[in-house]
Amino acid sequence: MSTRNVKITIIAGSPNKVSRLNGLTQFVEENLRASGNVQVNWVRAVELPPEDLIYARFDSPDVREANGKVEEADAVVVASPVYKASYTGVLKTYLDLLPQKALEGKIVLPLFIGGTISHLLAIDYALKPVLAALGARHVLGGVFAVDGWVTKSDQGGYELTEELKARLEDSVAELIREIAWRVRRTEEPAGEAVK
Repeated sequence: MSTRNVKITIIAGSPNKVSRLNGLTQFVEENLRASGNVQVNWVRAVELPPEDLIYARFDSPDVREANGKVEEADAVVVASPVYKASYTGVLKTYLDLLPQKALEGKIVLPLFIGGTISHLLAIDYALKPVLAALGARHVLGGVFAVDGWVTKSDQGGYELTEELKARLEDSVAELIREIAWRVRRTEEPAGEAVK
């Protein structure tokens, strides 16, 4: 990875502060931080003022701060539980407040969790068109998890199945490789870029 800090913003779309989705996002954050020179920022849609979301207050200080975290990011992780075969309403209301090309030039990693494997394609059919409308052209395959693969531990944390951990680790590794490749390209002297 580059010597400069890479910035990654995790957009968490759960309407509940205590959610199995946290098991995925916390695991991903730990793996990102362990990869070196990575600064992780969070946008938790549920923590934004409800009035700002419902009334689409683009000029709200909280919304502007959240959008700033997305704007300065090299990559964005978009995470949501699946409700009614799609991502959550609170995530949609936040995504609606992002500028039109907010994800242009960014690598995006989707993470979904749902009650059944039958919602596996929710990332492709529900989320990816919205990401494309926001300018995202480099969306990784992402990870879909079933609720049963994440359990809340007695200590208040989350336990993930070994298979889910491996899939998340692979996705984080892919994200880091893609960012590193992109950073190397931008840091190369102009004459070396074409070989």
